[in-house]
Amino acid sequence: MIQSKVLIVDDEDKLRKLLSRIIELEGFEVHQAENLKVTAKKLAQLPIDVVLCDVKLPDGNGVAFVEQIKLAHPAVEVILLTAYGNIPDGVQAIKNGAFDYITKGDDNNKILPLLYRALERVQINRSLLSQKKETTDEITGFDLVIGQSSALLAAIHLAKRVAPTQATVLLTGETGTGKEVFAQAIHRASTRGKQNFVAVNCSAFSKDLLESELFGHKAGSFTNATKDQKGLFEEAHQGTLFLDEIGEMPIELQAKLLRVLEVGEFLKIGETKPTKVDVRIIAATNRAFDTAIQAGLFREDLYYRLSVFEIHLPALKERKEDIPLLAERFRAQFATEQGSGVQSIAKEALEALQQYAWPGNIRALRNAMERAVILCTQSAIQLNDLPYEVQQQGIVTQEGSTALDLATVEKLHIQRVLQHTKGNKTKTAELLGIALTTLYRKMTEYEIQ
Repeated sequence: MIQSKVLIVDDEDKLRKLLSRIIELEGFEVHQAENLKVTAKKLAQLPIDVVLCDVKLPDGNGVAFVEQIKLAHPAVEVILLTAYGNIPDGVQAIKNGAFDYITKGDDNNKILPLLYRALERVQINRSLLSQKKETTDEITGFDLVIGQSSALLAAIHLAKRVAPTQATVLLTGETGTGKEVFAQAIHRASTRGKQNFVAVNCSAFSKDLLESELFGHKAGSFTNATKDQKGLFEEAHQGTLFLDEIGEMPIELQAKLLRVLEVGEFLKIGETKPTKVDVRIIAATNRAFDTAIQAGLFREDLYYRLSVFEIHLPALKERKEDIPLLAERFRAQFATEQGSGVQSIAKEALEALQQYAWPGNIRALRNAMERAVILCTQSAIQLNDLPYEVQQQGIVTQEGSTALDLATVEKLHIQRVLQHTKGNKTKTAELLGIALTTLYRKMTEYEIQ
Protein backbone atom coordinates (compact mmCIF):
# COMPACT_ATOMS: atom_id res chain seq x y z
CA MET A 1 0.00 0.00 0.00
CA ILE A 2 1.37 3.45 -0.97
CA GLN A 3 1.84 5.76 2.02
CA SER A 4 0.34 9.23 1.83
CA LYS A 5 3.04 11.89 1.92
CA VAL A 6 2.85 14.92 4.22
CA LEU A 7 5.21 17.92 4.16
CA ILE A 8 5.58 19.94 7.38
CA VAL A 9 6.85 23.50 6.90
CA ASP A 10 7.95 25.43 10.00
CA ASP A 11 11.11 27.33 10.99
CA GLU A 12 10.79 26.06 14.60
CA ASP A 13 12.83 22.85 14.64
CA LYS A 14 11.23 21.41 17.81
CA LEU A 15 7.65 21.93 16.66
CA ARG A 16 8.44 20.54 13.22
CA LYS A 17 9.92 17.37 14.71
CA LEU A 18 7.04 16.98 17.19
CA LEU A 19 4.42 17.19 14.46
CA SER A 20 6.43 14.83 12.29
CA ARG A 21 6.52 12.24 15.07
CA ILE A 22 2.76 12.48 15.72
CA ILE A 23 1.89 12.12 12.04
CA GLU A 24 4.44 9.35 11.39
CA LEU A 25 2.83 7.28 14.16
CA GLU A 26 -0.37 7.38 12.08
CA GLY A 27 1.45 5.65 9.22
CA PHE A 28 2.16 8.64 7.00
CA GLU A 29 5.44 9.35 5.20
CA VAL A 30 6.54 12.72 6.57
CA HIS A 31 8.98 15.23 5.06
CA GLN A 32 10.17 18.52 6.55
CA ALA A 33 11.08 21.99 5.31
CA GLU A 34 12.21 25.05 7.28
CA ASN A 35 11.31 27.71 4.72
CA LEU A 36 9.39 28.35 1.49
CA LYS A 37 12.42 27.84 -0.77
CA VAL A 38 12.98 24.30 0.53
CA THR A 39 9.21 23.67 0.36
CA ALA A 40 9.06 24.55 -3.34
CA LYS A 41 12.03 22.27 -4.01
CA LYS A 42 10.50 19.30 -2.16
CA LEU A 43 7.13 19.78 -3.87
CA ALA A 44 8.89 19.63 -7.24
CA GLN A 45 10.78 16.45 -6.28
CA LEU A 46 8.19 14.47 -4.29
CA PRO A 47 4.52 13.49 -4.86
CA ILE A 48 3.36 15.31 -1.73
CA ASP A 49 -0.33 14.97 -0.81
CA VAL A 50 -0.80 17.47 2.03
CA VAL A 51 1.30 20.42 3.23
CA LEU A 52 1.10 21.60 6.86
CA CYS A 53 2.56 25.09 6.63
CA ASP A 54 3.32 27.83 9.16
CA VAL A 55 2.04 31.29 8.22
CA LYS A 56 5.13 33.32 9.22
CA LEU A 57 8.35 31.98 7.71
CA PRO A 58 11.80 33.58 7.28
CA ASP A 59 11.44 34.00 3.52
CA GLY A 60 7.75 34.74 3.11
CA ASN A 61 4.13 34.39 4.19
CA GLY A 62 2.32 31.04 4.09
CA VAL A 63 -1.05 32.62 3.25
CA ALA A 64 0.32 34.11 0.03
CA PHE A 65 2.36 30.97 -0.72
CA VAL A 66 -0.80 28.82 -0.82
CA GLU A 67 -1.72 30.41 -4.16
CA GLN A 68 1.64 29.43 -5.66
CA ILE A 69 1.32 25.84 -4.40
CA LYS A 70 -2.19 25.42 -5.81
CA LEU A 71 -1.14 26.89 -9.14
CA ALA A 72 1.84 24.54 -9.54
CA HIS A 73 0.34 21.50 -7.77
CA PRO A 74 -3.48 21.77 -7.95
CA ALA A 75 -4.11 18.34 -6.37
CA VAL A 76 -2.11 19.15 -3.21
CA GLU A 77 -4.05 20.41 -0.18
CA VAL A 78 -2.57 22.96 2.24
CA ILE A 79 -3.40 23.33 5.94
CA LEU A 80 -2.03 26.57 7.41
CA LEU A 81 -0.80 26.77 11.00
CA THR A 82 -0.45 30.06 12.85
CA ALA A 83 0.60 31.11 16.34
CA TYR A 84 -1.76 34.09 16.28
CA GLY A 85 -4.99 33.33 14.44
CA ASN A 86 -7.04 36.18 13.03
CA ILE A 87 -10.19 36.12 10.92
CA PRO A 88 -8.95 38.25 7.96
CA ASP A 89 -5.92 35.97 7.48
CA GLY A 90 -8.15 32.91 7.74
CA VAL A 91 -10.56 34.24 5.14
CA GLN A 92 -7.72 35.14 2.76
CA ALA A 93 -6.12 31.72 3.24
CA ILE A 94 -9.31 29.94 2.19
CA LYS A 95 -9.72 32.30 -0.78
CA ASN A 96 -6.17 31.45 -1.86
CA GLY A 97 -7.07 27.75 -1.84
CA ALA A 98 -6.04 26.54 1.63
CA PHE A 99 -7.94 23.51 2.91
CA ASP A 100 -8.08 24.99 6.43
CA TYR A 101 -6.45 27.50 8.77
CA ILE A 102 -5.86 26.59 12.42
CA THR A 103 -4.03 27.88 15.50
CA LYS A 104 -0.91 26.06 16.67
CA GLY A 105 -1.01 24.51 20.11
CA ASP A 106 -4.71 25.01 20.86
CA ASP A 107 -5.77 23.04 17.78
CA ASN A 108 -3.24 20.18 17.86
CA ASN A 109 -6.06 17.69 18.56
CA LYS A 110 -7.69 18.77 15.29
CA ILE A 111 -4.69 18.10 13.07
CA LEU A 112 -5.10 14.35 12.48
CA PRO A 113 -8.86 14.43 11.70
CA LEU A 114 -8.23 17.44 9.46
CA LEU A 115 -5.38 15.62 7.74
CA TYR A 116 -7.61 12.64 6.90
CA ARG A 117 -10.28 14.95 5.49
CA ALA A 118 -7.68 16.76 3.39
CA LEU A 119 -6.49 13.41 1.99
CA GLU A 120 -10.05 12.59 0.90
CA ARG A 121 -10.06 15.87 -1.00
CA VAL A 122 -6.66 15.03 -2.56
CA GLN A 123 -8.10 11.77 -3.95
CA ILE A 124 -10.99 13.69 -5.52
CA ASN A 125 -8.58 16.32 -6.91
CA ARG A 126 -6.34 13.68 -8.50
CA SER A 127 -9.34 11.89 -10.03
CA LEU A 128 -10.64 15.10 -11.60
CA LEU A 129 -7.21 16.17 -12.84
CA SER A 130 -6.54 12.79 -14.45
CA GLN A 131 -9.79 13.17 -16.42
CA LYS A 132 -8.88 16.72 -17.50
CA LYS A 133 -5.49 15.55 -18.83
CA GLU A 134 -7.17 13.30 -21.38
CA THR A 135 -7.74 14.93 -24.76
CA THR A 136 -11.10 14.54 -26.47
CA ASP A 137 -9.70 11.92 -28.85
CA GLU A 138 -8.14 9.94 -25.99
CA ILE A 139 -11.27 9.77 -23.83
CA THR A 140 -12.64 6.24 -24.03
CA GLY A 141 -16.21 7.10 -23.11
CA PHE A 142 -16.14 5.28 -19.81
CA ASP A 143 -14.01 8.12 -18.41
CA LEU A 144 -17.26 10.10 -18.54
CA VAL A 145 -18.87 7.70 -16.03
CA ILE A 146 -18.00 8.95 -12.53
CA GLY A 147 -17.90 6.65 -9.51
CA GLN A 148 -16.13 3.75 -7.82
CA SER A 149 -18.98 1.93 -6.05
CA SER A 150 -19.30 -1.82 -6.57
CA ALA A 151 -22.79 -1.43 -8.09
CA LEU A 152 -21.55 1.07 -10.68
CA LEU A 153 -18.37 -0.87 -11.44
CA ALA A 154 -20.46 -3.98 -12.12
CA ALA A 155 -22.51 -2.04 -14.70
CA ILE A 156 -19.35 -0.59 -16.27
CA HIS A 157 -17.83 -4.08 -16.50
CA LEU A 158 -20.86 -5.36 -18.44
CA ALA A 159 -20.90 -2.28 -20.68
CA LYS A 160 -17.21 -2.67 -21.54
CA ARG A 161 -17.75 -6.31 -22.46
CA VAL A 162 -20.63 -5.57 -24.83
CA ALA A 163 -19.25 -2.32 -26.30
CA PRO A 164 -16.98 -3.89 -29.01
CA THR A 165 -19.80 -6.16 -30.26
CA GLN A 166 -22.77 -5.28 -32.49
CA ALA A 167 -25.32 -6.48 -29.91
CA THR A 168 -28.41 -4.41 -29.11
CA VAL A 169 -28.26 -3.10 -25.52
CA LEU A 170 -31.12 -2.29 -23.15
CA LEU A 171 -30.31 0.04 -20.24
CA THR A 172 -32.74 -0.08 -17.32
CA GLY A 173 -32.97 1.98 -14.14
CA GLU A 174 -34.70 4.94 -12.54
CA THR A 175 -34.97 8.30 -14.27
CA GLY A 176 -31.80 10.35 -13.91
CA THR A 177 -29.35 7.48 -13.39
CA GLY A 178 -27.20 8.45 -16.37
CA LYS A 179 -28.47 6.11 -19.08
CA GLU A 180 -27.53 8.44 -21.94
CA VAL A 181 -24.00 8.86 -20.56
CA PHE A 182 -23.70 5.05 -20.51
CA ALA A 183 -25.05 4.82 -24.06
CA GLN A 184 -22.47 7.37 -25.24
CA ALA A 185 -19.72 5.45 -23.42
CA ILE A 186 -20.70 2.18 -25.12
CA HIS A 187 -20.80 3.93 -28.50
CA ARG A 188 -17.39 5.58 -28.08
CA ALA A 189 -15.79 2.31 -26.97
CA SER A 190 -17.25 0.44 -29.96
CA THR A 191 -15.99 0.01 -33.52
CA ARG A 192 -18.59 2.66 -34.45
CA GLY A 193 -17.08 5.22 -32.05
CA LYS A 194 -16.02 7.69 -34.74
CA GLN A 195 -19.43 7.63 -36.45
CA ASN A 196 -22.61 9.47 -35.41
CA PHE A 197 -24.26 8.98 -32.02
CA VAL A 198 -27.90 10.06 -32.38
CA ALA A 199 -30.28 10.26 -29.40
CA VAL A 200 -34.06 10.61 -29.31
CA ASN A 201 -36.53 10.60 -26.43
CA CYS A 202 -39.51 8.49 -27.51
CA SER A 203 -41.81 10.15 -24.98
CA ALA A 204 -41.21 13.64 -26.38
CA PHE A 205 -43.19 13.19 -29.63
CA SER A 206 -46.66 12.20 -30.75
CA LYS A 207 -46.95 9.00 -32.84
CA ASP A 208 -46.90 10.81 -36.22
CA LEU A 209 -44.05 13.13 -35.30
CA LEU A 210 -41.97 10.30 -33.83
CA GLU A 211 -42.45 8.19 -36.97
CA SER A 212 -41.31 11.10 -39.13
CA GLU A 213 -38.34 11.83 -36.83
CA LEU A 214 -37.15 8.22 -36.79
CA PHE A 215 -37.81 7.11 -40.36
CA GLY A 216 -38.11 10.32 -42.40
CA HIS A 217 -40.68 11.13 -45.09
CA LYS A 218 -41.12 11.88 -48.76
CA ALA A 219 -42.27 15.27 -50.03
CA GLY A 220 -46.07 15.46 -50.25
CA SER A 221 -46.65 12.48 -47.95
CA PHE A 222 -48.63 14.67 -45.55
CA THR A 223 -49.57 18.32 -45.00
CA ASN A 224 -46.51 20.60 -44.69
CA ALA A 225 -44.18 17.85 -46.02
CA THR A 226 -42.77 20.16 -48.69
CA LYS A 227 -39.51 18.27 -49.21
CA ASP A 228 -37.86 14.91 -48.57
CA GLN A 229 -36.52 14.51 -45.03
CA LYS A 230 -34.01 12.04 -43.70
CA GLY A 231 -34.93 10.33 -40.45
CA LEU A 232 -32.68 9.68 -37.44
CA PHE A 233 -32.03 6.11 -38.58
CA GLU A 234 -30.36 7.48 -41.70
CA GLU A 235 -28.49 10.10 -39.67
CA ALA A 236 -27.13 7.29 -37.47
CA HIS A 237 -26.10 5.07 -40.42
CA GLN A 238 -22.98 3.07 -39.43
CA GLY A 239 -23.21 4.65 -35.99
CA THR A 240 -25.47 4.28 -32.94
CA LEU A 241 -29.08 5.30 -32.34
CA PHE A 242 -30.05 5.77 -28.69
CA LEU A 243 -33.80 5.34 -28.07
CA ASP A 244 -34.49 6.78 -24.63
CA GLU A 245 -37.78 5.99 -22.85
CA ILE A 246 -38.40 3.17 -25.36
CA GLY A 247 -41.29 1.97 -23.20
CA GLU A 248 -43.24 5.07 -24.28
CA MET A 249 -43.03 4.27 -27.99
CA PRO A 250 -46.54 3.95 -29.50
CA ILE A 251 -47.48 0.32 -30.21
CA GLU A 252 -48.09 1.18 -33.90
CA LEU A 253 -44.41 2.07 -34.43
CA GLN A 254 -43.02 -0.92 -32.60
CA ALA A 255 -43.51 -3.31 -35.57
CA LYS A 256 -41.56 -0.89 -37.78
CA LEU A 257 -38.70 -0.77 -35.25
CA LEU A 258 -38.71 -4.56 -34.97
CA ARG A 259 -38.22 -4.84 -38.73
CA VAL A 260 -35.20 -2.54 -38.62
CA LEU A 261 -33.69 -4.69 -35.87
CA GLU A 262 -34.32 -7.91 -37.77
CA VAL A 263 -33.50 -7.05 -41.40
CA GLY A 264 -31.97 -3.55 -41.27
CA GLU A 265 -34.53 -1.79 -43.45
CA PHE A 266 -37.63 0.40 -43.15
CA LEU A 267 -40.12 2.39 -45.22
CA LYS A 268 -40.13 6.17 -45.04
CA ILE A 269 -43.54 7.82 -44.75
CA GLY A 270 -44.92 8.06 -48.29
CA GLU A 271 -42.23 5.77 -49.74
CA THR A 272 -42.72 2.33 -51.31
CA LYS A 273 -39.07 1.34 -51.65
CA PRO A 274 -37.34 0.22 -48.41
CA THR A 275 -34.30 2.10 -47.13
CA LYS A 276 -31.36 0.01 -45.91
CA VAL A 277 -29.41 1.09 -42.82
CA ASP A 278 -26.60 -0.25 -40.65
CA VAL A 279 -27.37 1.03 -37.16
CA ARG A 280 -26.67 -0.24 -33.68
CA ILE A 281 -29.56 0.28 -31.26
CA ILE A 282 -29.12 1.14 -27.59
CA ALA A 283 -32.46 1.55 -25.82
CA ALA A 284 -33.31 2.73 -22.31
CA THR A 285 -36.32 2.60 -20.05
CA ASN A 286 -37.42 3.24 -16.48
CA ARG A 287 -40.58 1.14 -16.95
CA ALA A 288 -41.29 -2.48 -16.01
CA PHE A 289 -41.79 -4.23 -19.37
CA ASP A 290 -43.74 -7.19 -17.99
CA THR A 291 -46.59 -4.87 -16.92
CA ALA A 292 -46.58 -3.02 -20.27
CA ILE A 293 -46.58 -6.34 -22.21
CA GLN A 294 -49.50 -7.72 -20.19
CA ALA A 295 -51.43 -4.47 -20.78
CA GLY A 296 -50.83 -4.75 -24.54
CA LEU A 297 -48.76 -1.57 -24.62
CA PHE A 298 -45.48 -3.19 -25.65
CA ARG A 299 -44.72 -6.04 -28.03
CA GLU A 300 -43.18 -9.05 -26.36
CA ASP A 301 -41.15 -9.97 -29.46
CA LEU A 302 -39.68 -6.45 -29.59
CA TYR A 303 -38.76 -6.64 -25.91
CA TYR A 304 -36.83 -9.87 -26.45
CA ARG A 305 -35.08 -8.35 -29.46
CA LEU A 306 -34.12 -5.23 -27.52
CA SER A 307 -32.97 -7.03 -24.38
CA VAL A 308 -30.25 -9.11 -26.05
CA PHE A 309 -27.89 -7.58 -23.49
CA GLU A 310 -29.52 -5.84 -20.52
CA ILE A 311 -27.63 -3.61 -18.08
CA HIS A 312 -29.24 -2.22 -14.94
CA LEU A 313 -27.95 1.15 -13.73
CA PRO A 314 -28.05 1.61 -9.93
CA ALA A 315 -29.95 4.47 -8.33
CA LEU A 316 -27.85 7.09 -6.52
CA LYS A 317 -29.15 5.88 -3.14
CA GLU A 318 -27.53 2.50 -3.95
CA ARG A 319 -24.12 4.09 -4.57
CA LYS A 320 -23.84 6.82 -1.94
CA GLU A 321 -20.05 6.49 -1.80
CA ASP A 322 -19.97 8.01 -5.31
CA ILE A 323 -21.78 11.20 -4.24
CA PRO A 324 -18.61 13.12 -3.15
CA LEU A 325 -16.98 12.49 -6.54
CA LEU A 326 -20.10 13.49 -8.46
CA ALA A 327 -20.77 16.55 -6.30
CA GLU A 328 -17.18 17.75 -6.67
CA ARG A 329 -17.26 17.20 -10.43
CA PHE A 330 -20.44 19.30 -10.73
CA ARG A 331 -19.05 21.97 -8.37
CA ALA A 332 -15.92 22.32 -10.50
CA GLN A 333 -17.94 22.37 -13.72
CA PHE A 334 -20.41 25.05 -12.62
CA ALA A 335 -17.78 27.15 -10.81
CA THR A 336 -15.82 27.29 -14.08
CA GLU A 337 -18.89 28.00 -16.21
CA GLN A 338 -20.08 30.79 -13.92
CA GLY A 339 -16.66 32.25 -13.14
CA SER A 340 -17.36 31.61 -9.47
CA GLY A 341 -14.82 31.56 -6.63
CA VAL A 342 -16.43 28.47 -5.06
CA GLN A 343 -13.53 26.07 -4.48
CA SER A 344 -14.90 23.28 -2.31
CA ILE A 345 -17.85 21.78 -0.43
CA ALA A 346 -18.03 22.15 3.35
CA LYS A 347 -17.99 18.94 5.39
CA GLU A 348 -21.54 19.35 6.71
CA ALA A 349 -22.91 20.07 3.23
CA LEU A 350 -21.16 16.99 1.85
CA GLU A 351 -22.55 14.82 4.66
CA ALA A 352 -26.08 16.07 3.91
CA LEU A 353 -25.61 15.31 0.20
CA GLN A 354 -24.57 11.75 1.06
CA GLN A 355 -27.47 11.16 3.44
CA TYR A 356 -30.21 12.43 1.13
CA ALA A 357 -32.17 9.77 -0.82
CA TRP A 358 -32.01 11.61 -4.20
CA PRO A 359 -35.28 10.46 -5.82
CA GLY A 360 -34.19 12.32 -8.98
CA ASN A 361 -30.77 10.60 -8.95
CA ILE A 362 -27.72 12.14 -10.70
CA ARG A 363 -29.83 14.68 -12.57
CA ALA A 364 -31.22 16.03 -9.29
CA LEU A 365 -27.74 16.15 -7.70
CA ARG A 366 -26.44 18.05 -10.70
CA ASN A 367 -29.28 20.60 -10.41
CA ALA A 368 -28.68 20.96 -6.66
CA MET A 369 -24.98 21.67 -7.20
CA GLU A 370 -25.67 24.23 -9.92
CA ARG A 371 -28.08 26.00 -7.56
CA ALA A 372 -25.56 25.82 -4.69
CA VAL A 373 -22.74 27.37 -6.77
CA ILE A 374 -25.08 30.23 -7.76
CA LEU A 375 -26.16 30.88 -4.15
CA CYS A 376 -22.80 30.37 -2.45
CA THR A 377 -21.15 33.58 -1.18
CA GLN A 378 -18.11 31.87 0.36
CA SER A 379 -15.25 29.78 -1.00
CA ALA A 380 -16.95 26.55 0.13
CA ILE A 381 -20.56 25.47 -0.45
CA GLN A 382 -22.41 25.50 2.89
CA LEU A 383 -25.35 23.47 4.13
CA ASN A 384 -27.71 26.43 3.69
CA ASP A 385 -26.72 26.73 0.00
CA LEU A 386 -28.36 23.36 -0.69
CA PRO A 387 -32.06 22.75 -1.42
CA TYR A 388 -34.28 22.85 1.67
CA GLU A 389 -35.01 19.12 1.68
CA VAL A 390 -31.28 18.32 1.59
CA GLN A 391 -30.59 20.83 4.39
CA GLN A 392 -33.20 19.10 6.56
CA GLN A 393 -31.49 15.78 5.98
CA GLY A 394 -28.21 17.31 7.11
CA ILE A 395 -29.76 18.69 10.31
CA VAL A 396 -31.47 15.34 11.09
CA THR A 397 -28.17 13.53 10.56
CA GLN A 398 -26.36 15.86 12.96
CA GLU A 399 -29.12 15.60 15.58
CA GLY A 400 -29.14 11.82 15.26
CA SER A 401 -25.57 11.69 16.57
CA THR A 402 -24.99 9.68 19.74
CA ALA A 403 -22.64 12.41 20.94
CA LEU A 404 -25.14 15.19 21.59
CA ASP A 405 -23.06 16.90 24.26
CA LEU A 406 -23.42 20.60 25.14
CA ALA A 407 -20.89 21.68 22.50
CA THR A 408 -22.74 19.76 19.76
CA VAL A 409 -26.07 21.31 20.73
CA GLU A 410 -24.51 24.79 20.80
CA LYS A 411 -22.93 24.28 17.38
CA LEU A 412 -26.24 23.10 15.89
CA HIS A 413 -28.08 26.08 17.37
CA ILE A 414 -25.55 28.57 15.96
CA GLN A 415 -25.79 26.92 12.54
CA ARG A 416 -29.60 27.12 12.55
CA VAL A 417 -29.58 30.81 13.46
CA LEU A 418 -26.96 31.50 10.77
CA GLN A 419 -29.20 29.75 8.25
CA HIS A 420 -32.17 31.81 9.45
CA THR A 421 -30.24 35.08 9.00
CA LYS A 422 -28.74 33.90 5.68
CA GLY A 423 -25.23 34.24 7.13
CA ASN A 424 -25.65 37.74 8.62
CA LYS A 425 -23.19 37.58 11.58
CA THR A 426 -24.35 40.80 13.29
CA LYS A 427 -28.01 39.73 13.25
CA THR A 428 -27.05 36.20 14.35
CA ALA A 429 -25.12 37.55 17.35
CA GLU A 430 -28.12 39.74 18.30
CA LEU A 431 -30.54 36.79 18.13
CA LEU A 432 -28.18 34.61 20.16
CA GLY A 433 -27.67 37.38 22.73
CA ILE A 434 -23.87 37.31 22.47
CA ALA A 435 -21.16 39.72 21.34
CA LEU A 436 -20.08 39.60 17.69
CA THR A 437 -16.51 38.73 18.78
CA THR A 438 -17.89 35.78 20.78
CA LEU A 439 -19.79 34.56 17.74
CA TYR A 440 -16.63 34.67 15.60
CA ARG A 441 -14.69 32.83 18.31
CA LYS A 442 -17.33 30.10 18.54
CA MET A 443 -17.53 29.78 14.75
CA THR A 444 -13.76 29.23 14.69
CA GLU A 445 -13.93 26.80 17.62
CA TYR A 446 -16.70 24.72 16.01
CA GLU A 447 -15.25 25.05 12.49
CA ILE A 448 -18.42 26.75 11.23
CA GLN A 449 -17.67 28.47 7.89
